[in-house]
Amino acid sequence: MSPLVESTDRPPELIHSLRDPACYDHAAGPVRLIETHISYLLLTGEFAYKIKKPLDLGFLDFSTLDKRLQTCEEEVRLNRRLAPAIYLGVVPITGTPSAPRINGAGEAFEYAVKMRQFPADDTLDRLDAQAGMTAQMVETIAATIARFHLHDCDRAPEDSPWGSPKAIWQPVAENFLHIEPWLADPADRRQLDALHAWSEAEHACLAPLMAARKRDGFVRECHGDLHLGNLAWVDGQLLVFDCLEFNPGLRWIDIQSEIAFCWMDLLQRGHADWVWLFLNLWLETTGDHAGLALLRFYAVYRAMVRVKVAVLRAGQTTGAGRDAALAEAHTLLDLATTLTHPQPVRLDITHGLSGSGKTTVTRTLMQDPGAIRLRSDVERKRIAGLDALAKSGSGVGAQLYAADATRHTYRRLADLAGRLLDAGWPVIVDATFTARWQRDLLRETAQARKVEFRIIDFPVPVATLRERIVQRSRTGGDASEADLGVLQHQLDTEEPLGADEQAGRVCIDA
Repeated sequence: MSPLVESTDRPPELIHSLRDPACYDHAAGPVRLIETHISYLLLTGEFAYKIKKPLDLGFLDFSTLDKRLQTCEEEVRLNRRLAPAIYLGVVPITGTPSAPRINGAGEAFEYAVKMRQFPADDTLDRLDAQAGMTAQMVETIAATIARFHLHDCDRAPEDSPWGSPKAIWQPVAENFLHIEPWLADPADRRQLDALHAWSEAEHACLAPLMAARKRDGFVRECHGDLHLGNLAWVDGQLLVFDCLEFNPGLRWIDIQSEIAFCWMDLLQRGHADWVWLFLNLWLETTGDHAGLALLRFYAVYRAMVRVKVAVLRAGQTTGAGRDAALAEAHTLLDLATTLTHPQPVRLDITHGLSGSGKTTVTRTLMQDPGAIRLRSDVERKRIAGLDALAKSGSGVGAQLYAADATRHTYRRLADLAGRLLDAGWPVIVDATFTARWQRDLLRETAQARKVEFRIIDFPVPVATLRERIVQRSRTGGDASEADLGVLQHQLDTEEPLGADEQAGRVCIDA
């Protein structure tokens, strides 16, 4: 839950003793100690060992040996869903604190999670600090977490306490209780009180949706602590580790709460474009647009979790370390406050034949200035129960592309766009919009909400369209199934923009 930092204070006797390579049942080099506010991590070279501090902080309880053993076992179980090659098991620590043995004979007086070690500098928070993160990594995070949410997270039983509006509010309220004693400045207290009041009002407004989300299966056994410090890029692949094991109520959560942490983390680090890239790619796979009404509430909650961690760290350190932790807490308070302010919303639609570059350009526009992108190619297949890259085998004007199916698709796009606008999100709809009724449908969606409406037009020579479609069919990898026959059908049936549509037209040279 907090960044890993090299321990500077003298650790307890057991941890100090485990710095000796002779304590291990395998060859070990110089042992490096990393400390978080709730655990110690000992790096031996090939393996790493995580030992939980004997703490009771309310939201976690490691106060007894049995509780630490149980949470160690949970940590291994949970993390093997995403990182099976890293989490090797739970090992006993025997002997005495002054002469311990990892996995030794005799009765255990402590336990550790044994992991395969990877370079600490490969975590994405550190790579980001060195300007080493890329858009490809963000795309991989979105795809990996979307698959995890769809296929590898158990759904919370309806009779479980997790994910109810009351259960959701409890950790939010507890955050404020933990933070309050650390903010003595009157301005800080006013800011905290305003965030508390906003969170309470938002929770009351969103409670019916929260209850429906649990009923509909969106509360699942998630990672629980999804930020860049718990993601790594190792040997060219994404590693997701350190699931939240110590409190099931903080792990059995709405999947929107899960992505809110990574979303907020990217935003805090100044990656406004990647915030939109991550969110859009996750949505294209999960289709959970309805849940976006909850995202800002959860993002503020996640920012306040970080504030709590920062003040707890301030309480465990002195001097410059304490000052840095309190400065981080103030930065996060400001971010949380910013997230409570509504942003301008708009509705943009594209207009252009297959191959005109709509998807390429809207990929840029959805990141800067930023919007939720809805793609007809993706939603049409979602309606049919198909993955975005699946081939339906539909003919021109038939099956998925028959008139009734097309009308259903555009109505779905209008409905989704309206819901997103109502939830305070700008929207861009990527579709051909060759028929006037399709454009009017989305224009009416915008007018009903009194938001700006634009048509982004893609006039491209027919020869170029044909060339691009042939090339795209060779390479694959896109949701569009348009071929030259589809293009000709569009050319034969398109309805050009009317004179009354020109006022809101934005022409793109693609």
